[in-house]
Amino acid sequence: MVDWNLAVATATRLVRPGPEVGRDEARAVVAELRGHARTSERHVREFTRMMPEGLVLPDTPVLVVDRAGWVKANVAGFRELLRPLLGKMQDRRAATPGGAVLGAVGGKVTGVELGMLLSFLASRVLGQYETFAPPSRDLPGSAAGGGRLLLVAPNIVHVERELEVNPHDFRLWVCLHEETHRTQFTAVPWLRDHLEGEIQTFLGATEMDPSTVLERIREAAQSFAGARPDAERGEEGRSFVELVQTPEQREVLGRLTAVMSLLEGHADFVMDGVGPQVVPSVAEIREKFQQRRASGAGRLDAALRKLLGLDAKLRQYRDGERFVRSVVGQVGMDGFNRVWTSPNTLPTKAEIARPADWVARVHRKGSEESERG
Repeated sequence: MVDWNLAVATATRLVRPGPEVGRDEARAVVAELRGHARTSERHVREFTRMMPEGLVLPDTPVLVVDRAGWVKANVAGFRELLRPLLGKMQDRRAATPGGAVLGAVGGKVTGVELGMLLSFLASRVLGQYETFAPPSRDLPGSAAGGGRLLLVAPNIVHVERELEVNPHDFRLWVCLHEETHRTQFTAVPWLRDHLEGEIQTFLGATEMDPSTVLERIREAAQSFAGARPDAERGEEGRSFVELVQTPEQREVLGRLTAVMSLLEGHADFVMDGVGPQVVPSVAEIREKFQQRRASGAGRLDAALRKLLGLDAKLRQYRDGERFVRSVVGQVGMDGFNRVWTSPNTLPTKAEIARPADWVARVHRKGSEESERG
């Protein structure tokens, strides 16, 4: 169904080269990022208070990679996560006359498309906690069901040069954000399975009938072309990705959006909370980085962001950080950390926009249960 090798080959062929870095400088950058990742773990532990004293967390590796390495890691992750859905689709196609031939052709087309998408993203991602990382001979260091932290060295160097900020401060600042994600998943054992369950529910609601999928794509294309105005369709502000979803998928996406807003906003909050103590130029970095986020990198980049739904990702940082900051302001860090108790204490999409509603629901319920106890 997907030619994964072709996806990797396409992405690595199309991805733009990174900044010019000498061999000695490259080694120094890699060593510094690894050191900052270790240092960040202690800072994040102390600030978030998510882990009891003496708690030993699973050992998840830190990998400093180039753009091609990031592509390989993400193809491996996609392959693992999509395995149930693709298996179901392949069984259905095998039962269709001529399905094997169509599958082979379609797999190559999908591989090229996925490679093109990854080539676009590979030059933009600074770091990533790869939650669903499978074992890999190319990128060793994680067991099945574990995770690993990826830091994309050429992208970090590119951005620090573009922003003209202190490179040592910027590297630590990035590591604080990514280390927070690693802490979220290692300190909250149920979070990975919950997120995977939501994603599998989302994928399971995928329309299997090709004609239905094509019709949705056609409608989405017409909407973007202006043939059917967004306002008339009630689809204002939606990306291409959202437009081809089923109603059930949109419900799941609402829950996933809330979780991702929480995770990204929490990471930004921690990054800025720790920053003043350990990153001297944090205020300058934050200001310039926010301006870069808002402006994008040209009209083509902005169009692709809209098409792929990446604008929503930027809103997640902003809305999630506002939610975390508001809740911590009302009930303190320990009160906020009730969010990690169970899936039932995660905020809804509406509560992300209205933090006081989450505080009232979770803390009132907790108080009532304490009184009954």
